[in-house]
Amino acid sequence: MENLVKKLQEQMTFLQHEISQMSDELYLQQKEVSVLKKKISNLEKRINDLENGNETSIVMEDKKPPHY
Repeated sequence: MENLVKKLQEQMTFLQHEISQMSDELYLQQKEVSVLKKKISNLEKRINDLENGNETSIVMEDKKPPHY
């Protein structure tokens, strides 16, 4: 009986560690997804502005100087 309790405690400890690691990884992935969504949104806005001929929202740094 003692052996069974010890084995269950070991399994529980292992599972708690695994859950903690998975939680940390999920948190990092959620942060990354959020950043990527913002970047996609910005790119979609820029594409729409270019398609509509509205280039005022495009940063001048993105444009090449006239001599190129």
